[in-house]
This record gives sequence, structure tokens and C-alpha cells, in this order.
Amino acid sequence: MELDQFQQETRDWLEANCPLSQRQPARSADLVYGGRKCVFPSADAELWMQRMAEKGWTVPTWAVEYGGGGLSSQQARLLKKEMKRLGCRTPLLGHGIWMLGPALLEFGSEEQKREHLPKIARGEIRWCQGYSEPGAGSDLASLRCRADDKGDHFLVNGQKMWTTDGNKADWIFCLVRTDFDAPKKQAGISFLLIDMDQPSVTVRPIPLIDGNEDFCDTFFDNVEVPKANLVGELNGGWGVAKALLVHEREMMSQLQEYLPGLPRSIEEYARQYVGLGGDGKLVDSVLRDRLTQHLMNQQAMGLSHQRAYAEGMAGVLDMRSVSYFKAFATEEDKRGAELIVAFLGSKGWGWEGDSFDQAVELAATRRFLLSKVFSIGGGTTEIQLNLIAKQLGMPD
Repeated sequence: MELDQFQQETRDWLEANCPLSQRQPARSADLVYGGRKCVFPSADAELWMQRMAEKGWTVPTWAVEYGGGGLSSQQARLLKKEMKRLGCRTPLLGHGIWMLGPALLEFGSEEQKREHLPKIARGEIRWCQGYSEPGAGSDLASLRCRADDKGDHFLVNGQKMWTTDGNKADWIFCLVRTDFDAPKKQAGISFLLIDMDQPSVTVRPIPLIDGNEDFCDTFFDNVEVPKANLVGELNGGWGVAKALLVHEREMMSQLQEYLPGLPRSIEEYARQYVGLGGDGKLVDSVLRDRLTQHLMNQQAMGLSHQRAYAEGMAGVLDMRSVSYFKAFATEEDKRGAELIVAFLGSKGWGWEGDSFDQAVELAATRRFLLSKVFSIGGGTTEIQLNLIAKQLGMPD
């Protein structure tokens, strides 16, 4: 099909099938992650997810036999463009789409792909990530959560921490140590898929500084995991993990596309809370300079993503750029959130109460606190800079 024809048919389908309520900016409460525990924010949100899943457009580039739309990258880009033009919300989000799915497509067996990918695409199962542990965060290869070979199954014991939405997930993809005597610590790690709906798995939410409990501690106490749930080779999980981290960092470099935005743009915050002079410029020259630099950085990042897309289409994309994208994007997001709080002045340090505007001021403060998470999750900025230095032949 010609791209022009595909774009027009896509536009017509979206116009006919996306409910009007799903063409409005989404709040956090409006996001749909699917899964057995999912409570849809509205009937329209459920309908929109179902329609997109039936079309295969929750994961448009996955093969049809795995629940996807079978679209080319160019067609998927046009779908994204048309959804943005119409204001369509992303119908389904989650670690299954962003991370596990791509890893299974590369490393999973055919049985694993047919078992898990369609359920991800239809929003039937919600996944979380079991990587970090106490003492094994940035130094992930030091993990000690163990899986002992018991013949027809593994027996898993240990703890994972910072498990995003672990209390809402159905399954967890997990790095475990299967060889404690390997000469290199990376060599004794395996990648397992674990059903969390069993008494021997305990999840405890961790309160965060923004008031939410999106992260959890996850404990495994003699959890039996079938051998069929091993992805890739035994003791070969580090290779799967590294590939998956590429997808995670790519996703985190584009978080602004997935997360609900603030009710006003950063320029609008500046105009309202700092004010304009007679020349139409912000009256505070220091804040004006910081805002200009931030907007220039955002524009540069957008152009870099376009370049990476074009290089990917030409088959010459250097995947090392993903570390750069993640580090730069999350740090710039943090700077933007800090800048809005600076615009707000004393209004930017409220937590609750009638003295503050809930939707405009308190939301900005909590977004500022949340932004700290993104420069840690998926590999801290410091780790990303070390990776970039190593890739460029520079010292850490």
C-alpha cells in the first residue's frame, strides 16, 4: 500500500473509531496499563484500547501473529503522526510493550512469543521489571537473587527493589543468579519470566517524595518457576538484559510522549508567574536566559530524534546514541521542571491547602519531585556518562 493511501485510511479510521473523550489531554488517572488488576478510567478508555488492540495498533510494528499490526516503521510513524494530529491518547502503556516485548522478539522462543506477546498487545497481562536489588543498582551484575535448578523448575529466592508498579503487575521479568561460581559475575545470570500471582511472591510499596507509591520491594520465597520461562540461554541473561536496557533507555528518552503534561506550557508558566516587561520579554533576565536555553535544548533533542529515525531507516544508526538520548533527555526534563518551580517562586513549594492552585501549582511541584526519578531509573545519568565516555574511548 502506498504511504499516502495508508495515511488517509489511517486518518479516516481514527476519526471513526477514537471516542471524543479519548482525544483530550490525559491525566495520570486516565492512563491505561492493562492487566488483570486494571480498572479502566472510563468505558471509552476500555473501548479505545480494545479497538486499537483488535487493529494491532497497540504495538503497530509487531507481527500480526503476535498481536501486532504488521506495519513498517514508516507506516507506524504515520500512525503516530495522525494520532497526534487528532489528539488521540495512547491506548495502552507498559513495560510489556516498551521493554519485554522487544526482548522476546529478539531472544524468546517461538512458544514464548506466541504465549506472551498477544496478551501484552491486548492489555491482558501487565508486566514489571525485576532488575535492581539492595547492593545491586548501578552495579547490576552484583545481583544475588538466586534461581536454583530443581530439575523441571527453578526455585527462586531473594529480593528486588524499585520495582515500578509491582503492586499492580501480573508478571515480572527478572534477572536471577544461576551460577555463583562463574569467573565473571555477568556470566552467571539468567533471565526468567515469573507469574506474581502466588503466595510465595510478596510486594511492598515504597512511598516516594512526590507522595506516590509507584515503586515496590519484591520478595521471592521459594518461588517455583517452570523451565519454559527461561528466556535465552541458561547463564546467558546478561545479553538479554543489555538489549532490554537499550529499549528502556530509548523509552525514557521519550517520556514526554507518554506522561501526562502539566496544564500549561513552560512559556505560559513564565508569563503568568514571572511576567513580561513593556518590551514583551520576561522581566527577569536570568530566568529568561534559562528558559531560552531549555527551549533550544528541547528543539535540539527533537531534531536528534528525527536524525536517529532517518539513520535507522537507512540502516546506519549507531545504537550507542541511546545512552546519550537517555542521559540528555532525562536531565533536560529535570531542568525544565526545576525552571517551572523557579517561575512559581513561593507558590512552587506548596504541598497541600487552599493557598495553592491544585491543578497548576501543586501539580508542578510534584512533577518537579517526580523528575528526579527519571535521571536514576533505567541507569543513572552518571552511569550513562561513563558508558558514553567508554564508547568514545575516553576515561570514566
